[in-house]
Amino acid sequence: MQGKKQGSWQLHDWPRDVSSARALQEALRPRVICEDRLSPVRTVAGVDVGFENKGRTTRAAVAVLKFPGLELADQAISRSPTRFPYVPGYLSFRELPAVLKALEKLSALPDLLLCDGQGLAHPRRFGLACHLGVITDIPSIGVAKSRLVGSHDELPPEKGSWVALRDRGETIGAVLRTRSNVTPVYVSTGHRISLETAIGFVLACTTRYRLPETTRWAHRLASG
Repeated sequence: MQGKKQGSWQLHDWPRDVSSARALQEALRPRVICEDRLSPVRTVAGVDVGFENKGRTTRAAVAVLKFPGLELADQAISRSPTRFPYVPGYLSFRELPAVLKALEKLSALPDLLLCDGQGLAHPRRFGLACHLGVITDIPSIGVAKSRLVGSHDELPPEKGSWVALRDRGETIGAVLRTRSNVTPVYVSTGHRISLETAIGFVLACTTRYRLPETTRWAHRLASG
């Protein structure tokens, strides 16, 4: 089990406005570790969020799978009042308070988090996967269904192929084909993992579908 002890995650207060949130992203960005600092990975977790009561309630789900077999080992759901508006680039402030409560319900923390969102592939290099990884100190990966920022070369159609996602001369992630001839996903470092290692874990967690099993399990729970 990696990461800080559950319940010791109060790294900062949660801002209610975009200007304060932006300042916090810029202050926390230097804490992101973009190299491999993982223990042996025996469990991987998917994190996803949905909303209830016309958006007034945030429903967060965490699904923990054994690795590499990908059998469900644990799961948790939490609900919290939604306190931050929907603003692209600031989703962690809307979603993470509920995600942290869901993680606290697990019997043991996972060795690796796969987040349905961005990591470094973010305008300020501090997407949801970075934010969650820095708070919990659990290695984390952003696996997004769409691109937030950056550009890339043409991607070959075969499963496992990838090209660099670049922004302002910097590689911020990878555009990864998880199934042949299917729309790619956008992978980026969250915390304590390199991009190349992150790509390997995403492929290892992907079976017959476009999205990794971690995301699929968490999405089912979050959208219950």
